[in-house]
Amino acid sequence: MRSFGRGLAVVLTAAVVLGADRYHPEGRNGGGEPRGPAPELDRDYWVTAAQAHVRARHDAGLGGPGETFAKNIVMFLGDGMSVPTLSAARTLLGQRRRQLGEEAELFFETFPTSGMIKTYCVNAQIADSACSATAYLCGVKANQGTLGLSAAVPRWNCSASLDASTHADSIAAWALADGRDAGLVTTTRVTHASPAGTFATAANRHWENDADVRGDAVDPALCPDIAHQLVRTAPGNQFKVILGGGRREFIPTDTIDEEGARGRRTDGRNLIEEWKADKVNRSASHQYLWNREQLLAANASLPDYVLGLFENSHMQYHLQANNQTEPTLAEMTEVAIRMLKRNEKGFFLFVESGRIDHAHHDNYAELALDETIAMSDAVQRAVELLDEEDSLVVVTADHAHVMAHNGYTARGSNILAASNARDRNGVPYMTLSYINGPGHRNEVNGLRVDVTQEPNFGELQWRSHVEVPLSSETHGGDDVAVFAWGAQHNMFSGLYEQSELPHRMGYAGCVGRGLHAAPCTGGAPGSPRARTAFALAPALALLAAFYATA
Repeated sequence: MRSFGRGLAVVLTAAVVLGADRYHPEGRNGGGEPRGPAPELDRDYWVTAAQAHVRARHDAGLGGPGETFAKNIVMFLGDGMSVPTLSAARTLLGQRRRQLGEEAELFFETFPTSGMIKTYCVNAQIADSACSATAYLCGVKANQGTLGLSAAVPRWNCSASLDASTHADSIAAWALADGRDAGLVTTTRVTHASPAGTFATAANRHWENDADVRGDAVDPALCPDIAHQLVRTAPGNQFKVILGGGRREFIPTDTIDEEGARGRRTDGRNLIEEWKADKVNRSASHQYLWNREQLLAANASLPDYVLGLFENSHMQYHLQANNQTEPTLAEMTEVAIRMLKRNEKGFFLFVESGRIDHAHHDNYAELALDETIAMSDAVQRAVELLDEEDSLVVVTADHAHVMAHNGYTARGSNILAASNARDRNGVPYMTLSYINGPGHRNEVNGLRVDVTQEPNFGELQWRSHVEVPLSSETHGGDDVAVFAWGAQHNMFSGLYEQSELPHRMGYAGCVGRGLHAAPCTGGAPGSPRARTAFALAPALALLAAFYATA
């Protein structure tokens, strides 16, 4: 790997500043180095373990009805959607409907099957959105900050990521290989960690444009940036629909986008124009969109390919969005499903409500809960558009957050207000508060501040009180919930590793090289296709022996 000369020092410095992510700062205090047991660094360790559990569930009759499989799979990801987020969001939903609140249900909480997922990464007790995306989309646990790579690749190590044996394809790639279509929808930048898990391999989640790569003294010709991968390489360049934010990652620094903001690319390339040119070369109808009106028009015309980038960076929060220019998550989901349903073989669609996470990082509880409710609306729209007999909808989260739903608040009390109880000094505290983050207030004369007396108390961007002062609230290590509806939904019950999720979806949807449900063509139990994943069974025995003697 070559480093860059002094002549680029100014560019590199600017790139570091531009590439900073205030929600997920890059710490280099050893966080990128492999730390797990040696077998866990191998991609096949996680594949073998997951497929063994799929086989066990299949043999125990825990799959769905024998005559059904999911030709269409939609995975919804609530970024940072912890269990306390679910309980608080459903209460807020009910109270908006003038109910007591606690008895309400988010739409996906009515699904017939639910389970729990363990979210740790190979080198981290608490996950970030990159290693978790590698798990729930590619079926392999990884190191914090890395995408589509096994834990043999330390973060920031471009050269290690060039080894093809460390690469892990996503379930979106599995679907494309089976002749189905694929797409992604997100409220973050389309190059952000969660959506990037569907198409990218990167030793650093923050390499969203070429300047970010150069900022780590890495040559983007060796390790291309994430936006480049989405437009120029498989599987991203095969996605029929891409909707979200992030125009800045696709256009040069001297280009102004439709809403007056600059791009961040320093290579002079306009990847939006390159995406259009690629579709012209394929003689495919296509449309680039940047506002809601254009999206609604595309919903009527349905071109072959759509690229919609509705903000320079992340999309606006649902409660603060300009409804003239910003589509809702439900609207984007509808367009995506209607486009992808045209393929008679089926599709895989990834849909992320990404700003739940951002609101939590800023200690904005109401915004986090509203983003969760907006995702519930999108899930409902998806179910309305799909047939339960041949489609599967899975809803989950990548990691938790440290918002607490606490105190002894009376039933039906405003979920966004103070608890009925007070601390031992008689000072009120909130029903929803955070363990850490920017909302910390210093004590005055040994007493906590009465936050209910603040002039902006209760506003959308009022921060709930916090114990530990940080510039950005952290993720939590809790297990997260998973909900499933449709074909083979029974496969998703229980408590299991996050890396099992795509293997269970692959079983239900007859994609990938693992065990498939009985009705899959060529994939019935005992067929060559069904046996493929179990060529690694001897490795599983070796891993069991390792742990027995460790």
